[in-house]
Amino acid sequence: MDISEVARRTGLPASTIRFYANKGLIASTRPAGQRRHFSAAVLDQLALIALGQAGGLSLDEIASMLTPDGSPAVDRPLLSAKADEIDAAIKRLRAVSQGLRHAAECPAATHMQCPTFRRLLRIASEREKKGRRAGNGPLGQPQ
Repeated sequence: MDISEVARRTGLPASTIRFYANKGLIASTRPAGQRRHFSAAVLDQLALIALGQAGGLSLDEIASMLTPDGSPAVDRPLLSAKADEIDAAIKRLRAVSQGLRHAAECPAATHMQCPTFRRLLRIASEREKKGRRAGNGPLGQPQ
């Protein structure tokens, strides 16, 4: 199928498909210089790329898990490490969410009189200091 058909079936712009082909993530079936055509397997390959990106993998990490014929060669330790990163981010975000909910619903006369709010301020301050030393931004995310 030609690149316009791949674009139509996947919803990806042709420029993205060309980028992936130039990066070696997918391969066209015609020689360079001619209009790009792809086998039907490219749809699965593009879905695999989308899945990897949704999981927070870089294109280089995704490329390392594709064989020359485009089939997956899953790096289980990498995926496990990425899942651990996601779990840690969820834990941080859940704590932030709970803190915001408490601040929104706190019955204290002022937030500075609330021991829970003051504890949350201390925790946030400590995390911010640690994050800056480690080169991270807000919520411990890498910059």
